[in-house]
Amino acid sequence: MTTSDTKLLRFHVLGDSLAAGVGCSRADQTIGHRLAAALRAAGHPVDLRVHAVSGARSADLAAQVRASLSAGVDLALIVIGANDLTSFVPTTIGAGLVHDAVAALRRAGARVVVAPAPDLGVVSHVPPAYRGLVSVISGQYAGAQSDAVRKAGGTVAPIGAQLSARFATDRSLFSADRFHPSPAGYALVATALEPYLTAAAKG
Repeated sequence: MTTSDTKLLRFHVLGDSLAAGVGCSRADQTIGHRLAAALRAAGHPVDLRVHAVSGARSADLAAQVRASLSAGVDLALIVIGANDLTSFVPTTIGAGLVHDAVAALRRAGARVVVAPAPDLGVVSHVPPAYRGLVSVISGQYAGAQSDAVRKAGGTVAPIGAQLSARFATDRSLFSADRFHPSPAGYALVATALEPYLTAAAKG
């Protein structure tokens, strides 16, 4: 298969600051650009669009989905949940909003991969005494999101468990704000997401 005989893959990234790449100094360091490069290496000509907005919660996905559908989308990555956790959004509400976003994209024929809420217990701002509890709450939230995504016909990329230990022990994976990933952290996240995106791109 060559790029000359392959249909253009309209790849969109939706979600929060992690999806937007806060903490990166260049666009090519972000999740979207790293994954677009991986998809191109797999033989797909890619048109990347990033609809993600820093600070976004699940309630903000509807507007991003509308923008994505208006532009036309074949493959979507949603990274959401951190701000829901910090804002104490009820689990059922957040999961329901993610379900609706995935369902809308699926009805339009897009393949959808969702990276659920990260483990905020590894963030250094969290007092050590509370990190275990925060990790449990993060995991419960991510689990509810995952169930909602599957019910809506999307694919879950459960990368949190494999990455939390790395982020907990290697502070170089965080940017200067000690909350968002550094370019090295984003590279690690993109590598974990890559198998899910390349599989989804194959249809």
